Amino acid sequence: MAKYAYKAMNRDGKEVFGVIDSETNALAINDIKNLGLFPTVVREATKSDERRARRSKKGPGEFYMGGIKTKHLVVMTRQLSTLIDAGLPLLRSINILIAQQKASKLKDVLREVAGDIQAGSTFSEALSKHTKYFDRLYVNMVRAGEVGGMLEVVLQRLSIFMERRQALKRRVKGAMIYPIAVLLIAGGIVWFLLTYIVPEFAQVFADFDAQLPAMTLMLIDIGDFCRFKWWIVVLSITTSINVLRILGKFKTTKRIMDRVWLKLPLIGDLVTKVAVARFARTLGTLITSGVPILQSLKITKETIGNEVIENAIMKVHDSIKEGDTIAAPLDESKVFPAMVVNMIDVGEETGSLDTMLLKVADIYDAEVEAAVEAMLRLMEPIIIVVLGGIIGFIVISLYLPIFSLADAISGQ
Repeated sequence: MAKYAYKAMNRDGKEVFGVIDSETNALAINDIKNLGLFPTVVREATKSDERRARRSKKGPGEFYMGGIKTKHLVVMTRQLSTLIDAGLPLLRSINILIAQQKASKLKDVLREVAGDIQAGSTFSEALSKHTKYFDRLYVNMVRAGEVGGMLEVVLQRLSIFMERRQALKRRVKGAMIYPIAVLLIAGGIVWFLLTYIVPEFAQVFADFDAQLPAMTLMLIDIGDFCRFKWWIVVLSITTSINVLRILGKFKTTKRIMDRVWLKLPLIGDLVTKVAVARFARTLGTLITSGVPILQSLKITKETIGNEVIENAIMKVHDSIKEGDTIAAPLDESKVFPAMVVNMIDVGEETGSLDTMLLKVADIYDAEVEAAVEAMLRLMEPIIIVVLGGIIGFIVISLYLPIFSLADAISGQ
């Protein structure tokens, strides 16, 4: 298969340039005509032709930044499902979506996918060249839909799956905005008190040459540290984050860190529920779409993000490979709650594993929301008490010397 560069006229009479894969020059001309173009020049492509073709795919004046947002991918998937369900051919459906898109990375990727399909690739093969935007779950579900002849149904399930997964992320992230905002604002106020107010009081105390209590001396030292050695705090935080990132790249340390996350009070319970919801929805969606169970488990494992739970899923994979059930290794892992194990066990026995997994996912999505709300309700009084203690310490430390000075002045 060789690459051929071409110049052609489109139906509007405008000249276009591109590169196409074909076996011979004659077949390349035929393929170009099939694109609705009228070729004027067709020759073997050079590297510069390929670069020019990539640039021309964006079209004149089309610029974009960043990648593909999940919400745009969800909309595209749902629209493609609707078009195919209406009886339109896949390639025509993709070209309609390309025409509707504004200048974006998604438009560029869809153009490349359409070009690959035109050259003879299947839809899943074309998507697999863009794993940055279409993960293994997406590609494998599309492949299963192609094999089973129900691509529009699978695309509909994909869009629903991505919407619910994104909704779960939004709920967790959105719930954390309030406590983080409170901590940032309160931290800024405390920093202002330590770096601007405390030094002013310290100067007043120095002018009176007063004997300061230990609390006040400690507060002045903390204020001086924040004013002149703040970079140590920034450096320590940055170093700690980088060290944790580096340790997370090693399998052994990542497993230890993930196990610690699962053992933490409140947070561990939330991490487990998020992982269970993700596991159940991903596996249930894949099985419903016709992806083989062993392949589904491997793909599901990649979506979890916790080494301990990933190992439990691989034990399930090995168990099924040997002809055993899913529920037994899940129960042995001691990671998945008993209710989940029992529901999956019932699903296996009744032959409705996919349905049961999706029910588990719905239950645990609600559990995650409830757990986040409970954690926030507990965090609010903790934050208030801690900040009240810090500000109380500052106020008492500043006013103790004032009382001493007042007593000294009144005694004179």
